[in-house]
Amino acid sequence: MITAVVRVMKERQKPGARRALALLLALNILCYLDRYILAAVEPAIRRAFFTPEDPDAMAKTGALATAFLVSYMVLSPLFGWLADKHSRWAIIAAGAAIWSLATAGSGWAPTFGLLLAARILVGAGEAAYGPAAPTVLSDLFPPARRGLVLAWFFAAIPFGSAIGYLFGGAMEGAFGWRAPFHFAAIPGVVLAAFCLLMKDTRPVGQARHRATLGDYRGLLRIPSYLYNVGAQTAMTFAIGGMSFWAPAYFYDQRGQADLERVNLIFGGITAVAGLIATLVGGWLGDRLARRDSGAYFHVSGIGMLLAFPATLAMLYTPFPLAWIFCFLAVFFLFFNIGPANTAIANVTKPEVQATAFAVAIFIMHAFGDAISPPLIGAVADRWNLEIGFLVVSFMMLVAGFLWLAGARFLGRDAAKVAFH
Repeated sequence: MITAVVRVMKERQKPGARRALALLLALNILCYLDRYILAAVEPAIRRAFFTPEDPDAMAKTGALATAFLVSYMVLSPLFGWLADKHSRWAIIAAGAAIWSLATAGSGWAPTFGLLLAARILVGAGEAAYGPAAPTVLSDLFPPARRGLVLAWFFAAIPFGSAIGYLFGGAMEGAFGWRAPFHFAAIPGVVLAAFCLLMKDTRPVGQARHRATLGDYRGLLRIPSYLYNVGAQTAMTFAIGGMSFWAPAYFYDQRGQADLERVNLIFGGITAVAGLIATLVGGWLGDRLARRDSGAYFHVSGIGMLLAFPATLAMLYTPFPLAWIFCFLAVFFLFFNIGPANTAIANVTKPEVQATAFAVAIFIMHAFGDAISPPLIGAVADRWNLEIGFLVVSFMMLVAGFLWLAGARFLGRDAAKVAFH
């Protein structure tokens, strides 16, 4: 009887959990909005800083995404270590303020070099936020609900990205490419102030932990973690490069006449398909996990394998039918977001979860979307964006097979943490 009561108590969410989820979800939406404003206005930035005759113009603007991601991934382990040691809410607040102010600076940049520097600072701010935020939610919600809770949190990826496309495209059409950066910075600063009012989420009695070299080595001994990070890296390589160049692809390559309309349609598709897929994937992972210990990876892997043919169909189908395959590709690409991140939380000890997320962020961006945007741009400068998209899309198959291969380890690794 006592054991049953203890189990029920552990399964309940903690006080302030929903408030924390709402605040972190709002911040995550802004995080991705700030990222994808850049993608929405990339053609206008390219025209502003480079001549049409420049053979490397697209590779250079693609480097704006890489500069952000290099900063983000290099600093994430540092902030993950700090988040395991100090107040996570203070770190989140500082990160939100930095990336918001740097977003405003992106709009003021008079030269391409200063724009590059501003994007590096955006990455630094998001590096403080990225590892700490999902760890806060893992503290507040029980394992049985983490899939859906983290799905809500990570639903900000498609939704925030879509708003970035829509907002960036609309503002650029009305006021020029600099305006969306200025306006997007304001809510981030406001929400950063709210973070300072939140209390630390660590369980009562849990000592603040300083990650050691042994902790990092310990992550290498978790097979499901390694498979997960590898799969997310391959997925990030594909989705990061294609999402950055999508407006330019539909506008320049496929002959869609109006950039603002392209951002409106693609943003709408990303919002609807991505949001539904993220929530359904999180819900389905939680539901199937009751009887399938590898469910989070099975859901992720099958979704990614279905994304590959949908992407090929989008590339080679005439418009307007191509938009339907675009919807399907986005849907299946985002199906893994909740389950894959829940798996990281479930197979790592609470005292090192921020470090685990930080290491995952570093690897998936270092070998993922830090490489693919300039790679696609370089291919497009020599051939076209369609070939660039085709090259990176094969990484979807790699991601899918890695998740399916790692599913047999997931239940065992999660059980080790549960009984720790």
